[in-house]
Amino acid sequence: MNYIGIDIGSTASKICILRENGEPEFKVMPTGWNSKITSGIILDGLTEELGSVEDCRIVATGYGRISVDYADKVITEISCHGRGGYEMIGRDCSIVDIGGQDTKFINVKGGRAVDFLMNDKCAAGTGKFIEVMANRLGVTIGELFDLAAKGKPLPLSSICTVFAESEVISYMGEGKEKDEIAAGVINSVAVKVVALMQRKELMDTVIVTGGLSDNPFFAKLLSEKLHREVLPMENGRYAGAYGAAILAREKLGR
Repeated sequence: MNYIGIDIGSTASKICILRENGEPEFKVMPTGWNSKITSGIILDGLTEELGSVEDCRIVATGYGRISVDYADKVITEISCHGRGGYEMIGRDCSIVDIGGQDTKFINVKGGRAVDFLMNDKCAAGTGKFIEVMANRLGVTIGELFDLAAKGKPLPLSSICTVFAESEVISYMGEGKEKDEIAAGVINSVAVKVVALMQRKELMDTVIVTGGLSDNPFFAKLLSEKLHREVLPMENGRYAGAYGAAILAREKLGR
């Protein structure tokens, strides 16, 4: 029996396969403009790799989870991210998940999400914000972080993407250094994320999941602003898919 977790995010779709007595296998692909099409591509890939999904148990989660019509069960992002993050770190923890369209904060005890907050009203503090700013500066997201690590941050709005982009354009017009602008962009994201995290009591262990999970510089920046250690996670972007696969095994296994 194989247990599969599918996390259809707004930007990227992640898949986790748990085979009997095997290590989790992770895959990622762009979600594209239509999550229904993406879920079909995922099904084709799983069928090619496994021969069939008839003897699998599948749980879907994420932004486009209802598009996975072949899933045996649909479970919320909070539950799946909480469970996946817990399994990855191996103990109770607070999780901050930086997604494409939202940022989630989750407290997890014993593998269960016991409290959470989401910021999905504005793109500021999300992956989309970072993508917009990287495009404005003509660099990749990876290059944006490399520049930010070298520069002294310029003041930048953390309230609204539109305002922040206007400020970036003004700085570019003034001839400010690109690394200083990049540092301002990433600092504004960290300010927004930390403001969300500080609205709840933190557990002893704090980890980052989502697209920025394996970025040590960003984790270090959060640590400095929170005045406590925040841990990057190598496979943190797969936390939702991993949690979904684990829940497929627990709730649907035989």
